[in-house]
Amino acid sequence: MQKKFVKCLVEFDEIGNKIPKQITFNDRVFIVDKVFEVKNCASFKVGGIGERYKIRINGNITYIFFEEGKWFVEAK
Repeated sequence: MQKKFVKCLVEFDEIGNKIPKQITFNDRVFIVDKVFEVKNCASFKVGGIGERYKIRINGNITYIFFEEGKWFVEAK
């Protein structure tokens, strides 16, 4: 596994929470169907600590991380 930084289109709600809407990974765009959970957490697979977003993309549950102003995923 490796840390792969991605482009993320984000919406902000009325109190400033970040809501990821779209992720660009390897030149492919993925729409975030739903955000289930946000919590401060470490990525034990690739290292790093920040906000972990549990999301659904195309019916699959996965995670995206926000660390020091950048978004990343755990990639093979």
